[in-house]
Amino acid sequence: MDIKQAVGKRVKELRNKIGISQEELADNAQLDRTYITSVECGKRNISIVNIEKLANALNVTLAEFFTF
Repeated sequence: MDIKQAVGKRVKELRNKIGISQEELADNAQLDRTYITSVECGKRNISIVNIEKLANALNVTLAEFFTF
């Protein structure tokens, strides 16, 4: 598994843990739903700025975000 897939899997895991949809996560992170889909599928090379947005929207620290 490469890093894009690992991050995507983690985003999906954290999103499911708090029980929100991709649309809700996208709204909370001020990103597009299709972007969330591509991240979760491991197809997107995500920027550090968007990682921070996702971590905040998922209510986790960056350290927790990267705990695979």
